[in-house]
Amino acid sequence: MRRLRLLGDRRGVGAIEFGLSAPLVIIMVVGIAQLGTLFAANAGLQHAVDEGARLATIYPRPSDASIIALINQKKFRLASNLITGPTLTHDTTAAGVPYVDITMSYSVPLNFVLFTTPAITLTQTRRAYQF
Repeated sequence: MRRLRLLGDRRGVGAIEFGLSAPLVIIMVVGIAQLGTLFAANAGLQHAVDEGARLATIYPRPSDASIIALINQKKFRLASNLITGPTLTHDTTAAGVPYVDITMSYSVPLNFVLFTTPAITLTQTRRAYQF
């Protein structure tokens, strides 16, 4: 008879459901935060490379040092020790139009609550034609 009373007892069900679902919710929230970190790093990297490409297209042509200085100034919230580049590569098209390729990479370390993953490397390249 007592056993039948325990089967109908619903006390503590909420605590058990919370205990089962809380780790999944926490992992999802931390994962979304890390995804936001990736998007912010990519946006900062793209902005810096775009600004360097914009400067490279003006007349008179700026020096590589001034382009690199502007890129380093425009890198928004990027840790300097995780950046590779910027690298400037000059060449001409088949039609004889000079251009510069600006490439920069950033290694984003991901840190989850209980473990860390290898860094993800984001790379941005922009071609600027110099007429």
